[in-house]
Amino acid sequence: MDNPFDPNVTLHAGCNCGHHASQAEHELAETEALNRRVIETTVMKALFPRDAERRRFLSVVGASTAWAAISSLIPFGTLEAMAQEKGALEKKDLKVGFIPITCASPLIMAEPLGFYKKEGLNVSMMKTAGWALIRDKVLNKEYDASHMLAPMPLAISMGVGSNASPTNVMTIQNINGQAITLAMKHKGNRDPKNWKGFKFAIPFEYSMHNFLLRYYLAEHGLNPDTDVQLRVVPPPEMVANLRAGNIDGFLGPDPVNQRAVFDEVGFIHVLSREIWDGHPCCSFALPTEFVKQNPNTFAALYRAILKSAAMARDPKNRSIMAEVLSPANYLNQPKAVLEQVLTGKFADGLGNVKNVPERVDYDPFPWYSMAYWILSQMKRWGYVKGDVKYKDIAEKVYLLTDAKKYMAEVGMTPPKETMKKFKVMGKEFDPAKADAYVDSFAIKKV
Repeated sequence: MDNPFDPNVTLHAGCNCGHHASQAEHELAETEALNRRVIETTVMKALFPRDAERRRFLSVVGASTAWAAISSLIPFGTLEAMAQEKGALEKKDLKVGFIPITCASPLIMAEPLGFYKKEGLNVSMMKTAGWALIRDKVLNKEYDASHMLAPMPLAISMGVGSNASPTNVMTIQNINGQAITLAMKHKGNRDPKNWKGFKFAIPFEYSMHNFLLRYYLAEHGLNPDTDVQLRVVPPPEMVANLRAGNIDGFLGPDPVNQRAVFDEVGFIHVLSREIWDGHPCCSFALPTEFVKQNPNTFAALYRAILKSAAMARDPKNRSIMAEVLSPANYLNQPKAVLEQVLTGKFADGLGNVKNVPERVDYDPFPWYSMAYWILSQMKRWGYVKGDVKYKDIAEKVYLLTDAKKYMAEVGMTPPKETMKKFKVMGKEFDPAKADAYVDSFAIKKV
């Protein structure tokens, strides 16, 4: 059976003329031919303004010879590139960072799917050990773009935790896709009110994991700054720390939650979608400077990532995604672990097999309201002080207008809105009342 992810395999062959792999390719070829005819006609009229002169020249030398002679003097290829929206790429060789977790699936899968190459890009996928290293390599311009936790571009742009460096979110890489996992010794202790003194791992301070875990603990009466210990542990090291007894649990990204179950060292307490269904986890981000200096490369990269996100959203592709992502150069996990995460049919470590298709999804749209909620939690827990300019920051960091443009360009249907209300553990968040939301919590950083 042909591998549908092999870029050399055509899934839907055929077009009206029979000479192209698909109707879409046929239409693209027609558009390119039309562009060339328009340019050639314009140049010919410029060289021979009078119709009689132009016809006489063509009759004497022949159309083919005429075009060959003119083409040797005039760079039609350059003119064509200028005439099309897809301009010449300013930079073709890119380094893109990622952490080996399922959140990175769209940007990873774009490589074997051939989406980067189809856009003229030569992308090197840079597997990286931790989020601080990802941040530093982007700031030092070692990486052109990267997989980042959803709060990271906001923090970097604001100069929170690092030097301020304007950074943009192109897409949300995934929604949901996390869980609170506890050591097996706590399977009889499921009430968070009894967790005082617990040691929890989170992957980074500026992460949804940190903010969702803090929210969950506080809703159960625990102050995350005084009643428990929160430790930053890179995702690939979380299961080993759970096994060694260094931590009691973690709120981590998949597949580390499922790997803890697979290794029989932990169980899944709650999925993150049970805290906030539809929350962002990771994003695809890059320096604002790169966008300004490389607009055509930026557009090509955007299209490649969105095409991959559309593939990842389709449940029919999840099993083969697990197979493609499992090797050491990508996620380095057993296929069975990844398949449980991606399909949502999984063992929870407590003897149950659950079926939650929405365990992880790959909706790329970067809602401004997501940024508002993240900023509200940064304020709640003291990461930022004073007034927060929610609107200004969200609109500078989240490239929502570009997202709408390029989603439409690749055949996706972006939402018409830019903001929406949602509930976190039953409590509504209205982005128009973000400060009132922060003030409403009894447990927060004073």
